[in-house]
Amino acid sequence: PEPTATPTITLTPTLTFTPTPTETATPLPSPTPTQPLPESAAISGIYGTNQIWALSCESSAAVDWARYFGMSILESEFHNALPVSDNPEEGFVGNVHGAWGQTPPNPYGVHAEPVARLLRAYGLPAQAVKNISIEELKREIAEGRPVIIWVIGKSWTNVNPYIYQALDGSEVTVAPYQHTALLVGYSKEYVTILDGSSIYYRNYAAFEKSFAVLNNMAVLFQE
Repeated sequence: PEPTATPTITLTPTLTFTPTPTETATPLPSPTPTQPLPESAAISGIYGTNQIWALSCESSAAVDWARYFGMSILESEFHNALPVSDNPEEGFVGNVHGAWGQTPPNPYGVHAEPVARLLRAYGLPAQAVKNISIEELKREIAEGRPVIIWVIGKSWTNVNPYIYQALDGSEVTVAPYQHTALLVGYSKEYVTILDGSSIYYRNYAAFEKSFAVLNNMAVLFQE
């Protein structure tokens, strides 16, 4: 008899698994460290002109500030474009020819927000701020940006603020002899203030006390 052939067993190959590569985490960018401030800094190429009316210091400082950033505005034009209100946070209070040293609703002037709003209407990135620190002010100067500041007189220290209730019901901090100028430099001992066509220097103790009367109020150039 013919021999019976033993069938050949075919083995099914074992499945091969290709391992999925482990994902590599993308590292988060490191925060850019804040550069230390120089011990002193001063802005060059800026000059001021004397205010034309008794209470137009805000408009005078604003147009001097705008000129530094390439925008030419007449002081009279700027003042006349400000809104009018008994609330200095909303507009100019009183007659620009009035006696200096009064408080609302008498001739007084205007605070930072209406000034910044009008500068923005001219195309400048002006931002009104309160409670800005001296360190932040110094950084603005170190980076070449003058600051519009609200002080008392020529940084006088013997004037106290009080709360005024405006006709719109809001309560506003006001003070006699409020004044507006430009901060244009600092050193280890003092700050440099451009007030109209005059430049003067104040030590930090005097400047900080005067600047604090109206809650460290300023206008910055911020994109």
